[in-house]
Amino acid sequence: MTASRIFLLSPAFCGGQRAKLLFNPNAAFPLAVRLRAGGVPIGELFAFLSGLYFRGKLAYARAFIKAPRGAPGLLVITPTRGLVDPDTLLTLDDMREFAEVNIATQSDRFIEPLARDARELAAASRTAPAILLGSIATDKYVGTLAAAFGDRLRFPEEFVGRGDMSRGGLLLRSVRESSELTYIPVSGATRHGARPPKLVPVR
Repeated sequence: MTASRIFLLSPAFCGGQRAKLLFNPNAAFPLAVRLRAGGVPIGELFAFLSGLYFRGKLAYARAFIKAPRGAPGLLVITPTRGLVDPDTLLTLDDMREFAEVNIATQSDRFIEPLARDARELAAASRTAPAILLGSIATDKYVGTLAAAFGDRLRFPEEFVGRGDMSRGGLLLRSVRESSELTYIPVSGATRHGARPPKLVPVR
C-alpha cells in the first residue's frame, strides 16, 4: 500500500510577459477569452504562465497523488490566497491581485495566508509528508512551510542543481515512466548542488 502524501506546488510568476498577454483586453486566444468570460482553473493558468515547469509539477502530482484521510493531496501556493486546489477558478481580477505581489519579498499579503493554511493542513494531515514541488534554494516559502510541517516537509532529491526547465522535463518523464522520484527532508538538505547531467532525449 502506497503511503499517503501531500503535494505542494510552488506558484507561477504572475507579473511577467505571459501574464501581460492575459491582461490585454484585446487578447483573442482561448485562454484569455475564457478568463474574461468567467474564469479558468489556477492549474491551467499557472501552466500557461510557467510553461514546462508548472505543467510538469501538476502532471506529476496528479499521477502520484495519495491524499491522507481528512486532507487534500494536492494544493497550489498562491501569492495572496494561501494554498488552493488546482481546479479553483480564477478571474481576471484574481490574476491582477496576484500580479501585485512579489513572493520573493515575503510580504504579509503572501506569508500570512500561506502560514495559516499550512498550519491547518499540517494538523489535518497528521503524519503525512508534504512534498514541495518547487525551489528550495531560497526561503521565500520554504521557511513558512517548514515552520508548519517540520521534518515532514520534503522535496525530490533529484531537483538539486537543476533549473526550472530541467525539473519540468524530469517530472514529465517520471510520469511517462510511472517512476516516482526520491523525497528527502528539506531540513538539513543540500539546497545548492552541482548541475546533474542533462536528461537523455526521449526517442
